[in-house]
Amino acid sequence: MEQLKTIGRELAMGSQGGFGQSKEFLDLIKSIGETRSKAEEDRIVLREIETLKSRLSSPNTPKFKLKEYLIRLLYVEMLGHDASFGYIHAVKMTHDENLLLKRTGYLAVTLFLNEDHDLIILIVNTIQKDLKSDNYLVVCAALNAVCRLINEETIPAVLPQVVELLGHQKETVRKKAVMALHRFYQRAPGSVSHLISNFRKRLCDNDPGVMGATLCPLFDLIMTDVDSYKDLVISFVNILKQVAERRLPKSYDYHQMPAPFVQIKLLKILSLLGSGDKKASEQIYTIVGDIIRKSDSTSNIGNAILYECICCVSSLHPNPKLLEAAADAISKFLKSDSHNLKYLGIDALSRLIKISPEIAEQHQLAVIDCLEDPDDTLKRKTFELLYKMTKSSNVEVIVDRMINYMISINDSHYKTEIASRCVELAEQFAPSNQWFIQTMNKVFEHAGDLVNSKVAHNLMRLIAEGFGEDDDAVDSQLRSSAVESYLQIMGEPKLPSAFLQSCILVLCVCVCGLFNFFIYLFYRSFVGSWGNMGLQMENILPHILPGNCVTWQRLIRQMT
Repeated sequence: MEQLKTIGRELAMGSQGGFGQSKEFLDLIKSIGETRSKAEEDRIVLREIETLKSRLSSPNTPKFKLKEYLIRLLYVEMLGHDASFGYIHAVKMTHDENLLLKRTGYLAVTLFLNEDHDLIILIVNTIQKDLKSDNYLVVCAALNAVCRLINEETIPAVLPQVVELLGHQKETVRKKAVMALHRFYQRAPGSVSHLISNFRKRLCDNDPGVMGATLCPLFDLIMTDVDSYKDLVISFVNILKQVAERRLPKSYDYHQMPAPFVQIKLLKILSLLGSGDKKASEQIYTIVGDIIRKSDSTSNIGNAILYECICCVSSLHPNPKLLEAAADAISKFLKSDSHNLKYLGIDALSRLIKISPEIAEQHQLAVIDCLEDPDDTLKRKTFELLYKMTKSSNVEVIVDRMINYMISINDSHYKTEIASRCVELAEQFAPSNQWFIQTMNKVFEHAGDLVNSKVAHNLMRLIAEGFGEDDDAVDSQLRSSAVESYLQIMGEPKLPSAFLQSCILVLCVCVCGLFNFFIYLFYRSFVGSWGNMGLQMENILPHILPGNCVTWQRLIRQMT
């Protein structure tokens, strides 16, 4: 609301001379700003709508008043009300010869209409005429409308004029013409397929603004056909070098960084061109390394460029020096107190380990610590990275942290995903049978029925069939560990609620039933728990094994 009041106040500076708006408009803004409820605001706006309808229908309304009424209509729509009754007046104002009125009309139509609106057809002729104007401000206003309103059907009507404006003497016009062609490409790629060479030419434009605007359509073109633009690698590298060496005017600096958004777009383009291409990558190494060395990590925009450099390094053919520099930069991100920078570090590391998995070892502890961070988004990103980093040497630590993380969340869908990943890692990298069984028990204990029933089925089959390597000793150890583990569970005075809701109970009963000879081996260890176990089994068996409990009931009587 404060923002609306500020905008309205600036638009309604008529009492101080300002933009020539009336005191009536200023009073409207003031009254809306002072409202204490949405209902009160709506009453004021609805009253304003009736006033505007009445005044716009008058045939003798002065043009300067019409301009104010259009601005008031904009304000009405900003507050969520329909002002479509005044759209036609905005269209008519684009026809006016007065520059201020024409620009106001174009501003209004670009905000009121969309490319599929029925009134678009009424401004195409005006746009065609204004694109040929000698006044570059009129041309710019028309190009703004082209970028917002021209659809696939009307592109052919204005395309020749827009292409001609690529050679305009004013850099602002050339820049907007490039933006318009980019819009045409997004709407109908085939409409400008014969004009691709124009983007290449504008890349060498004398004005940095035009060059920067050209990077956007070139990025989209390279995304669809990388090989056709490999010859531009040197050109992009040279441009990036000029930008990084501060050869552009100071006006392009942002927070003392030279044209950072141009740098970022160039790095994205070089990432595409260098991906999987050793020759192209070798041309890119030097400039990326220089930017990393000179990077300013004290500002957000400096960190953004540094992050983009790391992303670029992860796409290029591997280079040891660049990988080391990128790893050092990631270390700074992960050690930062800022959640945002930690997130950047996690994301950058997840990209880098695809080409250099050993880098993950340097940052393993820092990454694991991020699971304890209060920021949920960071924890989710960290979880994804830890999953990719897991191997036999660190599976115990990582899965243990993952299970602790799973315990702390309430989102059932996400909890299901974490449980699934923990099971997958345990099956793939388990260092021992005992650890595997204990880990699966923990997952069932804390995830309950969120764990896929196939997991229990597969575990049961593994225990029953063994590893299939003709090693009876290993299979016997696995079954012994399983029976011992499940006896401990059933010997508890009270089972966790998650167990009662999961298929782990069926698993416990089936495993202990199949390999009941192990039970007598553990008799002394569980002698104090037989009573609890008997009670648990008497309560559980009728529900999970109806009509099949005779053998177990005999065993229970013996145990108790």
